[in-house]
Amino acid sequence: MDIFIILGFLASILIGVSLGLIGGGGSILTVPILVYLFSISPVVATAYSLFVVGSTSLVGSISYMNRGSVSYKTALVFAIPSFTAVFLTRKYIVHSLPDVLFTFQGIVVWRDVAIMVFFAVIMVAAAFSMIKNGKKLVPEKNDQDFNYFLIAVQGLFEGAITGMVGAGGGFLIIPALVILAKLPMKKAVGTSLLIIAAKSLLGFTGDLGALTMDWKFLLAFTGLSILGIFLGSMLSKRINEAALKKSFGWFVLVMGIYILLKEIWGA
Repeated sequence: MDIFIILGFLASILIGVSLGLIGGGGSILTVPILVYLFSISPVVATAYSLFVVGSTSLVGSISYMNRGSVSYKTALVFAIPSFTAVFLTRKYIVHSLPDVLFTFQGIVVWRDVAIMVFFAVIMVAAAFSMIKNGKKLVPEKNDQDFNYFLIAVQGLFEGAITGMVGAGGGFLIIPALVILAKLPMKKAVGTSLLIIAAKSLLGFTGDLGALTMDWKFLLAFTGLSILGIFLGSMLSKRINEAALKKSFGWFVLVMGIYILLKEIWGA
């Protein structure tokens, strides 16, 4: 078996480990793993990522639901516009993009390159969010109103990004849940996993019929990721979450910069 295939399947476990340890981050790894280790095209990789991230997050959210650490009202307000944005983006935007987006002064901008560059920018933003997350996210005021409108707008924005790059977007969801919905951090993580699971799996349905799915590969990859989330949950009891999140942030930052350089210079 090709060494890259072996590394890819091992890396799929890390996706779940990250989700189990810090409630996010793993989804930002899925597309690069699929593209660079399995040589899957970015459009197909973003579709696969939605299924992998959605299934893994769903399993991870069950323990939070059993502990009562999920705000279903907040999830519903955030999720409805997010669901809509993910599905419409996958169904009507991603698959309608031409192979060549545009040319500028003789430079050809290809769809696949543009998707990976956009994904890398999201990775860098996620990395900075994790690196500087030494301060705890808390509502500015204890009597802050539950801002339905802003939560819904944030859901719409985050859903569109998820639809484009196939990442769960926990680094965007959790701050919104803590600041706008006044959720405690643990409940925000549980609610975020449930939102990520639902919207990612719904968004994936927008690709059915538009792409040929390798279900044998996809289920094997997802199964290893789900194994990883159980490992991550066990390790979370022994590892300092803040230090881990910052270290993972630096790793994601390096990966994001690498993808930017590779795609821009190699285009």
